[in-house]
Amino acid sequence: MTLNCIAVDDEPLALGLVCAFIEKTPFLHLTGRYASAVEALHGLSQQQADIIFLDIQMPDLTGIELARVLDSNSGQRPPRIIFTTAFNHFALEGYKVDALDYLLKPFNYEEFLRAATKAKAYYDLVQRANPVQVPAVVAEPEDDYLFLKVEYQLVRVAFDDILYIEGLKDYVKVHLQHDPKPLLSLTSLKSLEEKLPTRRFMRVHRSFIVALEKIDAITRNSIQIGQITIPVSDQYKDTFTQFLSRWT
Repeated sequence: MTLNCIAVDDEPLALGLVCAFIEKTPFLHLTGRYASAVEALHGLSQQQADIIFLDIQMPDLTGIELARVLDSNSGQRPPRIIFTTAFNHFALEGYKVDALDYLLKPFNYEEFLRAATKAKAYYDLVQRANPVQVPAVVAEPEDDYLFLKVEYQLVRVAFDDILYIEGLKDYVKVHLQHDPKPLLSLTSLKSLEEKLPTRRFMRVHRSFIVALEKIDAITRNSIQIGQITIPVSDQYKDTFTQFLSRWT
């Protein structure tokens, strides 16, 4: 699989180095080079890219701002981003915009190749998980698993292994049956809820989704899964009451 790439950097030497590294790598194809994020945004409106090697500190529009603009474009899947910067304090911001990797200048080809290989592994995984493009709206997923973004990798999580999912402010905790340590992912509970089959999972609270098969006991206001008691909020009481009616 060959990945189409663009490079964006306002420093000519840095831009030239990244482009040379891309052209040196067999599974990468350079489709554009831009001296500013504004130019890159215009270029991306004309052609799609899989990977953007993106500087952060640039005039007019920073790399972080460009990443947010691309992520907000719901019309198409945004390209994945590998940041290239001389400032390590942007690492957290890079994580928040779901960057695939973070190269700290000056970096050599070995470091570049490591990040590029991670990008290839990501797209190989996506291609295996979704060999055929399907419509945005489907009746019900046939898969028995989902891929969850954990740190800088996609982790395959079987539906059978999920006990319940807890929503935090900017993260979710996925509590598993066979691992005492929950998986932490930078996503919203609503986004995750849309990926789960409704016949197996139910939202019972603003902060909780439960696996129906893992419920050990129920009352009119709570659910017991193992030693954990999960409240049922008024907002989801009607759905929960319908579920209860099957057993009463």
